[in-house]
Amino acid sequence: MSVEDLEKYEADIELALYREYRDVVPMFRYLIETHRRFYLANKVDVVERSEANGDVRLEISLVDTWVWDMYRQNRFVPQVRIITFEDVNIEELRREDGTEPARGVAKDDLDIDGL
Repeated sequence: MSVEDLEKYEADIELALYREYRDVVPMFRYLIETHRRFYLANKVDVVERSEANGDVRLEISLVDTWVWDMYRQNRFVPQVRIITFEDVNIEELRREDGTEPARGVAKDDLDIDGL
């Protein structure tokens, strides 16, 4: 396989992943971005933990999740647990028509303790 073939293969996978993302995003309520990955989820729970040295660790639990990863066979995951010292961006998604996502979740499904 040539370098050009490999680049075309990866470009095709990335395009297919983007198309899948575009199709599934209406099913989810939250977009979560970490330094390593990008997720869609319907429930997010964030717990802040202070370390003895003053660092802050975030423990994030996601339920009903889709993972942006072009090398995964199955991107739909029932639960994900993220532990990080890095920044995390969590956004609540809205549909273009202003309605809630198809599998809508109550406001209190974003639980943030200690933040």
